[in-house]
Amino acid sequence: MLAAAWDAFAGTTDAVPLDAIARAAGVGIGTLYRHFPTREALVEAVYGAELDEVVSSATALLAELEPSAALRAWMTRYAAFVKVKRGMSDTLRAGWASGGIATPATRERVTAVIATMLRGGAEAGSPRSDVDPGDATVMLLGVFLATEASAAPDRVERLLDLIVDALRPAGSRSAVER
Repeated sequence: MLAAAWDAFAGTTDAVPLDAIARAAGVGIGTLYRHFPTREALVEAVYGAELDEVVSSATALLAELEPSAALRAWMTRYAAFVKVKRGMSDTLRAGWASGGIATPATRERVTAVIATMLRGGAEAGSPRSDVDPGDATVMLLGVFLATEASAAPDRVERLLDLIVDALRPAGSRSAVER
């Protein structure tokens, strides 16, 4: 059900009917409501599960790629999360405001991932060792805020490349190879 909800939210920024999610998951609406009694409960579960996946993906990326490439790959993964989150944004905002949905420590978790990647990079000589992970998080979030209304994924990709370049030591800055 969570995967079907994720896919449904990925396709639109409009409210997705819960019966459509139930059909896509191959269950009846009653089954969906037994597991998720409200839209807010479903959105909270989807958001939390996907955030966990995004955060945990950093470890595998660091094991497979050099630190700058791992950071860039992780940023692409996080960008996909942000895009889908937009389809849940109204429900999330209302739930956070009412207290019906717990406010996640998203920014703190993202900053912790970036800090880990920067530490790994500093040991390998790239990315820079003098960057505050919170500053890198602000740059990343700025890209998403600036491109929120844009349907141009290539622009997001170019801006993510620029962030990674900004995090490289001065003598080694160039576009990230993908």
